[in-house]
Amino acid sequence: MSLDITPLVPEGRQIIQSYGDGGFRISDVDHMGAVLVFPEQTIAWACTELADINPETLLPIFERPTLPEILLIGCGETFTRPPEAVQGVLRDRGVQLEWMATGAACRTYNVLAIEDRIVACAILAVG
Repeated sequence: MSLDITPLVPEGRQIIQSYGDGGFRISDVDHMGAVLVFPEQTIAWACTELADINPETLLPIFERPTLPEILLIGCGETFTRPPEAVQGVLRDRGVQLEWMATGAACRTYNVLAIEDRIVACAILAVG
């Protein structure tokens, strides 16, 4: 006997299916470049490299009607430390920052989104 352990994904939920080659496949739609992923929507993100991530480039997250409880930021191929300015602006708004490599951010986002958490993911594209 075998058990199906495929997670149930709520209808309309954005799920990251793949990443690489400079983009992402999210809920059967291809996106080139960096993106902001919310449970109900994915939008282009005006960041192309790590140095672009700052409080101003995070404005689209802060302008939403509901702030995420957790913001995952995928900083590229390998982990680097987050800028203090980013940590501070998120802390001031009560948003928990989880800073990690892009691949880890994609996988973590999917788990949290399926668990119906209030999460967002800002991810840089990788090779």
